[in-house]
Amino acid sequence: MLFKFSSFQLWLVSFVLMLALGVYQRTTGPTYPVKGKIEISGKKYAFKLLRSHDTKIDAPFEMNVPDNVTGTFKYKRFKSKDEWTSITLLPENGVIKAQIPHQPAAGKVEYEITLNDGSKTYSLYKEPVVIRFKGAVPAYILIPHIFFMFFAMVFSIRTGFEALLKRKSTYLFNTITMLLFLVGGLILGPIVQKYAFDAYWTGWPWGHDLTDNKTIIAFMFWLISWLVLRQNKENRTWPIVATIIMLAIYLIPHSVLGSEIDYTKTGAPSTPNTEIQP
Repeated sequence: MLFKFSSFQLWLVSFVLMLALGVYQRTTGPTYPVKGKIEISGKKYAFKLLRSHDTKIDAPFEMNVPDNVTGTFKYKRFKSKDEWTSITLLPENGVIKAQIPHQPAAGKVEYEITLNDGSKTYSLYKEPVVIRFKGAVPAYILIPHIFFMFFAMVFSIRTGFEALLKRKSTYLFNTITMLLFLVGGLILGPIVQKYAFDAYWTGWPWGHDLTDNKTIIAFMFWLISWLVLRQNKENRTWPIVATIIMLAIYLIPHSVLGSEIDYTKTGAPSTPNTEIQP
């Protein structure tokens, strides 16, 4: 026998699960900064390596270090035939700084930063970090997009509960879920994509962007569920399946296999190899 829950409890659980999915998406994707601490001379120093930034300005790196520590900043464009550019970083008032050169929308740079205290070299990360540059999205587009997508998740989960518990509003919630995905994912989503990466759609059949692909997959399952419920509002299978598919899809980190420039095919010139000596 299924437990009885109030509507408030079901909405609360749906909202909490949405927040958990949102945090997971935000913190596991390839655009989330690499953060950590490194111990030098018995003291720990925090660092943050950016993996996403706006196209108009260089991406900054700053880190507190002991005065006797120098750094080396190496970078090259991702998916290019560039040679590594190497820059020596000297501390100023206990801080070393670097600027990762900005790229056009969807352009990427791989970079690494190492520190040296005269006797030991410290790598901040085990492999080069890849940063992707994106265009600025107007708030009047981005905020509604986020709003619709997050509440699409809330209503998706709530619809699943409604179907599982055999309650009366499954068709209504399914309809709202489908419309939220339609507006947030298939109308506002491509507009956000155009501002950020100068392309309305980079998923199937023109590309392999998982964000685009998982949006259309989620929408299609909710559309099928809606069509089934129009014929039989007692059907529970399809809304539950659509909810499971949605949860599985949103466990895929955000921006995986996202838009990127392949500099080996664009014919763009390589960045010069320069080195600044202390």
